[in-house]
Amino acid sequence: MRIAVPCSDNNGLESKISMHFGRSPYYAFIDVEDNEIKNVEVLPVPFSDHGPGDLPNFVKQNKGEIVIAYGMGGRAVDFFNQLGIRVITGVRGKVREAVEAFLKNKLEKDTEWKKKEDFRYHES
Repeated sequence: MRIAVPCSDNNGLESKISMHFGRSPYYAFIDVEDNEIKNVEVLPVPFSDHGPGDLPNFVKQNKGEIVIAYGMGGRAVDFFNQLGIRVITGVRGKVREAVEAFLKNKLEKDTEWKKKEDFRYHES
């Protein structure tokens, strides 16, 4: 399994999850086998401006199967889903913590993230 996480910095598993997936300068791609992290690769987002579907296609091209993010609009979620990529939103913290919690089925999510001021435009 390959998990993609939008990050605000390039510190591998210690990278912070970006609050806005669409403004994230990096994506961490984490390879998981037998419920263990085997590899992490942090890639810069290859474009400064993007249109609808660009980031989901970037994740797909890099073989992402699951995206763990904080804030993401419904249109982006739809693009990911159309590509067969599962999306989990409302997750903050560091990449390692989020992935390890996901693997243990103990991922904590902020289910109220859409109601926060910065994300009101994401509501559909």
